[in-house]
Amino acid sequence: MGKRKRRIGTILFVLLTVSAFIGTLAVKPPDSHESIQILMRDAVLHEVNKISLFGWLEVNPGLISAFSVSGIFLVFALIVRIFVIPRFTIIPGKFQLLLETAVGFFENLAKTNSPHRNRFLGAYIFAAGAYIFVGTIFELFGFQVVTTEGVSVSLPAPLSDINGAIMMGCLSYFVILLGGIAENKLKGVGRTLKEFSLPISMSFRLFGALLSGALVTELVYHYIHLSYGLPVLVGVLFTLLHALIQAYVLTMLTSLFYGEVSEPAHK
Repeated sequence: MGKRKRRIGTILFVLLTVSAFIGTLAVKPPDSHESIQILMRDAVLHEVNKISLFGWLEVNPGLISAFSVSGIFLVFALIVRIFVIPRFTIIPGKFQLLLETAVGFFENLAKTNSPHRNRFLGAYIFAAGAYIFVGTIFELFGFQVVTTEGVSVSLPAPLSDINGAIMMGCLSYFVILLGGIAENKLKGVGRTLKEFSLPISMSFRLFGALLSGALVTELVYHYIHLSYGLPVLVGVLFTLLHALIQAYVLTMLTSLFYGEVSEPAHK
């Protein structure tokens, strides 16, 4: 009886999939007010679809995403600090175990790559990794905003905007510089300045990786014959993969260079 139900369910699923595919071939694509070239160019430069910030300034959608993700983190951290952490137990529950695992991973990453100064490093790479991961998957929720042109668009990942990626790279470089100054004073500054291309490489690595996923997803969504089922698979896989890889790469690079410049100088 159970096998028969599963067989019927499989047949129905196949029939529905085939019907949807045939329907996409029979339906005429809708007229779009923007070509795919304009859509993809605006995803990079943000020249057309801008958001009004409190009616005062026109900004890129990525800035609204950055404010939203930052607000989510602040509220979440406040709730955890007030209501969750005081109830921690010796035998952790699921949520406590998840938090301890995440904190322990970045703490071990900091200690492994920077054995001399790692307290602040562990806190920073935890915050940076969490921001990159959550900020990247933020675009999966598809929160809609209305542009100044009256067009509804979904909020992108904050770091798919070149400005956000540059600021993350520069902030990581500044943290590395502080680690060198704290341990080796002027020698630490010299060690850090030798890697002058580091903020550029980290910034464009973040921007290129996250933007590529956004462009591929936008390209798939634009064509109606591909817009049933495939965008879900492509969007989720690209977004999760980039979120995990880029969060790990930036935190690893930051901890490696931080450990290098904060290593005590041998007399």
